[in-house]
Amino acid sequence: MPTGLTSGVGALVADDLGAFGRDPWWLVGIKVLLIFLVLVLLTLFNIWWERRVVARMQHRIGPNVHGPFGLLQSLADGVKLALKEDIIPKAADKVVFLIAPVIAVIPAFVTFSVIPFGPDVHVPFTDRTTPLQLTDMPVAVLFVMAIASVGIYGIVLGGWSSGSTYSLLGGLRSSAQMISYEVAMGLALVAVFLYAGSMSTSEIVAAQASTSSFDVAGLTIPIPGWFALILLPSFIIYTISMVGETNRAPFDLPEAEGELVGGFHTEYSSLKFALFFLAEYINMATVSALATTLFLGGWRAPWPISIWDGANQGYWPVLWFFGKVLFFIFLFIWLRGSLPRLRYDQFMAFGWKRLIPISLIWIVAVATIRAVTLDNSGDARRYLLVGIGVLAAVFLVLFFVGDSGTDEDEPVVAAEPRPGSFPVPPMPEGGAVRGAARPLSFGSGPLRESPLTSTTASTSAAGRPGEEI
Repeated sequence: MPTGLTSGVGALVADDLGAFGRDPWWLVGIKVLLIFLVLVLLTLFNIWWERRVVARMQHRIGPNVHGPFGLLQSLADGVKLALKEDIIPKAADKVVFLIAPVIAVIPAFVTFSVIPFGPDVHVPFTDRTTPLQLTDMPVAVLFVMAIASVGIYGIVLGGWSSGSTYSLLGGLRSSAQMISYEVAMGLALVAVFLYAGSMSTSEIVAAQASTSSFDVAGLTIPIPGWFALILLPSFIIYTISMVGETNRAPFDLPEAEGELVGGFHTEYSSLKFALFFLAEYINMATVSALATTLFLGGWRAPWPISIWDGANQGYWPVLWFFGKVLFFIFLFIWLRGSLPRLRYDQFMAFGWKRLIPISLIWIVAVATIRAVTLDNSGDARRYLLVGIGVLAAVFLVLFFVGDSGTDEDEPVVAAEPRPGSFPVPPMPEGGAVRGAARPLSFGSGPLRESPLTSTTASTSAAGRPGEEI
C-alpha cells in the first residue's frame, strides 16, 4: 500500500475512534443495559421465530397460545427451566460443572460491545451526541474472534466435567469443530481487511458507503459498496463457517442426539442448561451481526431505501441493522428445517480440504488485485483478472471431483472375534462401500435389491448380494 494511502487511512481511523471513550459513566451504563436487554429479548424472539418457521415448513402450527401469536411461549419455557430441579451427577467435577455454562454465556454478551448499531445520534433529554456503539478499537474484529474463541471452552469444560462419555465426546467434537471452522472464518475476513484498510468495525462500515451511482431515466441509483458483492467468495465462506462455528444444523455434531444422546450438555438441567441454550442463540446473533457489519454495509440502509436522504441518519439505521441480522437468523432456521445432519468425517474434510484451501487462494488473488489497483495499472489488472478467472474455473472443476476410491490391492482381513463378544459380520470385499445405500427395485415379484455396478458392492446380511428381502 502506498505511503500516502496508509497515512490517510491511519488519520481517518484516529479521527473516527476519537469519538469513543468520552461518554460519561451513566451513558456507558445505559448502553450496556440496552445491549443486554436487546440480546435477551432477541433470543426469546428467535426461539419463537424458529419454532414458528420450522412448523410452517413442516405443515404444523407452532406455538400460538401464550400471548399474541404465541410470543410469550419462549418466556414461559425460560421460567420453567429456571424453576426445574437442579441435578448434578455424582461423577461430575462440581466446580467446573457449575462454571462451564457461565464461561459459555459471558463471551457471547461481550462480543456485542464493538458492534455498531448506527451512526452518531443525539441523546434524548440531553445536549450530548454519542455513537450507537459501546466502544471500538483498531483491532475490533480480532477482539470479537478472540472472545468468541473463549466461549468454546465452556462447551469443552462442560462436556469434560460431566463425568459422562457422551458429554466428553460432544465436548471433543466441539473443540475440533471450532479449530476447523474458525480458521476458515478468519481467512475469509482477511480480504475484508485488505479492502477496508482497517480492522475497526466502524471503519469497515464506513468503507462500504456507496461512492458511485448511475442514472436511469433521470433517477440517480447508488451502487452498493457492500463487501458481500465485491468479495462474494469471502462472504460465502464466512456464511458457511459461521454455521459450523455456532454448532447449528446441519453442523450440530457436538449435540447430535442420534449419536451422543444430547451432546456436551447431556447431564445439565435447570438454569445451567438454559445458559447453554442462551449462549447458542446469542452466538447466532453475534455472527449474524458480524456478517452484517463486515459484508452487508452494517447499519447503512439498503437500496432503494438509501435513496431517501434521512435513511442513514438518526435512529433509523438501527432498523436496517436488525433487519439484516434477522435475515441471517432466518438463514439459520431455513438450514435447520431443510438439510440433514452431516457425517462427522465429511464435515471435517469439508472444512480442511475445501474451505481453507479456497480461502488461501482467494486471499492471494484479492491481495494481488488490490496491489495492482492501487498502482493504477489498467493492462496489468485486465490480464490479472483473466488469469484469476481461468484459475478459478480450474479450481472449481477440481473442487467437484471426489476423492479416489478405496485401494483394491489391500487384502481384506477379517477381525478375530474376542471371547464373549458378539459376532461381527465381515467387511465386504474391497473395503467399506462409500456413498448411498444400495437402491431397491420394485417389480411385480417379491421385493429385491437391484444389482450394483460397482466392484466394491457390499454383501447382504447373509453374505449373498441380491438376496431376497
